[in-house]
Amino acid sequence: MTHLGAPGAAEQPGDGTPPARIADEESCRTLHSKSTVYQGRIWNVVSDTFSLTPDSTPLTRDYIEHPGAVAVVVFNEKNQVLLLRQYRHPVQMNLWEIPAGLLDIDGEDFVVGAARELAEEADLVAAQWHVLTDFFNSPGSSSEAIRIYLARGISVVPEDQRHVRTEEESEIEFAWVDLEEAAAAVLAGRVHNPSAVVGILAAAQALRGDFAALRPGNAPWPEHPSSRTR
Repeated sequence: MTHLGAPGAAEQPGDGTPPARIADEESCRTLHSKSTVYQGRIWNVVSDTFSLTPDSTPLTRDYIEHPGAVAVVVFNEKNQVLLLRQYRHPVQMNLWEIPAGLLDIDGEDFVVGAARELAEEADLVAAQWHVLTDFFNSPGSSSEAIRIYLARGISVVPEDQRHVRTEEESEIEFAWVDLEEAAAAVLAGRVHNPSAVVGILAAAQALRGDFAALRPGNAPWPEHPSSRTR
């Protein structure tokens, strides 16, 4: 029998029978007001006042309202993944990452956005697309939802059709790394970008089943902000 609730003195975390199926679920609460605290070039900071229950005291939370993003684990026939080295100013570090970008074009299909980012950041196109995993980057402070794809069947964008990378992207460096080596770097604390960490570990797990359990590239994504209603 599954018991849901706060652990008491006679019940410690981890005791009891686990749920038959672990799955996050939408939970709609009463929203009293919503306002924009700061309007940025890419995302805004908003302030929501809401109630957890009909008779509870209203709470106010500020968070980043984000359009969402996609990232791509590029996998070749040598069991290698493509990593990009890029400067990130908020942390003032050069980070090893995977191709990624914002979903900031209204109405753009998610996998189309991922293919666009792959071409722009790495000059590559892929013939096979699958969903590796979906996650919230920082759900306590942002609505950002990220979908990570697995891209295979790689070919190069013709030179005369390549995107011109500017600003921080102009410094991007590339490396093909064995998936096992990349996963070891994550576990050793040498890779910090969240999409890279999640994507590399998800790919390493999925490879054990020869990627057979992965969802197709066009799988629904109900957790993305554009798919949710309040």
